[in-house]
Amino acid sequence: MAEKRKTKKRKEEFGEPPESEKATSEEYAVAKWLKANVPTKKTKFLNHHVEYFTGAKAVDALLTSKWATAKNPLFTTRLDVTDFLHQMLLHKLFHRAKKVPVSEQELRGKSKKKDVEKSSKSGDEKDGDKASASEGKDKDKEKEKKKRKIRLEMHLEQVFLDSLDAYVWIYDPIPWYYWLCGALVVFGTIGICMFPLWPATVRKGVYYLSIAAAAFLVLIIVLAVLRVVVFCLVWVLTLTRHHLWLLPNLTEDVGFLASFWPLYKYEYRGPGSETDKKSKKKKKKDKQSDDEEEKTPLVQAETQQEVAPATDNTDTGDLKEEPPESTATEHAEKHSESDTDNSQRSSTDRDFEIVNSDDLEPEVRT
Repeated sequence: MAEKRKTKKRKEEFGEPPESEKATSEEYAVAKWLKANVPTKKTKFLNHHVEYFTGAKAVDALLTSKWATAKNPLFTTRLDVTDFLHQMLLHKLFHRAKKVPVSEQELRGKSKKKDVEKSSKSGDEKDGDKASASEGKDKDKEKEKKKRKIRLEMHLEQVFLDSLDAYVWIYDPIPWYYWLCGALVVFGTIGICMFPLWPATVRKGVYYLSIAAAAFLVLIIVLAVLRVVVFCLVWVLTLTRHHLWLLPNLTEDVGFLASFWPLYKYEYRGPGSETDKKSKKKKKKDKQSDDEEEKTPLVQAETQQEVAPATDNTDTGDLKEEPPESTATEHAEKHSESDTDNSQRSSTDRDFEIVNSDDLEPEVRT
């Protein structure tokens, strides 16, 4: 009796959970089966990457499992399944989380930079491109209305319910191959430490293997230096026109066999080659862009002189001709069209605007 009391005191001191709060072997088996068969989603919860599932899907899956279809079933109804999963929740195999929809202000704050980039691009596009872009944005808005962005928070009521609530997995078993690799590392270190006790033939074989590995490393280093020397010689003697690489994939991030194939790679970069043509095209484009930049200030100055309003010359007494009324009306119409285009852009460029028709007021609908 005294020993049992001492063990209880030790558990209370070190914070070990009592036996009633520990999960049973059946609960661990159910948790392992659920994690393998119930679809999960990954998200970020309290700065941790976690996986969560919905309660209704877990109940549906367990009703078709061996624990519900066996001769002596562990549970037969949905209520039995929810009670069993509630016990698993209390034993801290998973916990309940709350789905909180992300507000529009947060989404707008994240997408301000995207809106600025889109507005700058839309100003340079043509009218036909504007129409197609507005249609694409309308489709994106419809998709955003269907899909709401949410984040997870800890729920105050830790109860399992047969609903679409989110439940975050705490149970994370260690895979079997982790144990296998750990055992191999332990036995390998012990075997290396006992090298003096190995038989003479085995020690001699290990010695020859180590020499072969060192020779292989030296061979790779020599090949890497040799290929660089050959490339530099060919490059200098041909005045940078011919490029020859021996074993081009030797230093690349590829497999063992792929690093030794192909044996060589040859390229001609002299006049008439593809690289020469591409460089000429780039130079032409750069010249055209520079010419356009030089012409733009001259064109702007000419347009300002043509569109300038009539002014009185007090020194000479001459009057400039006023533009006709038709041109003034055309300018006003163009300004009105540009204002409507800008209003349409501002309304379509807003991201994450998800509004249901039922939530709108009757005055806004009309």
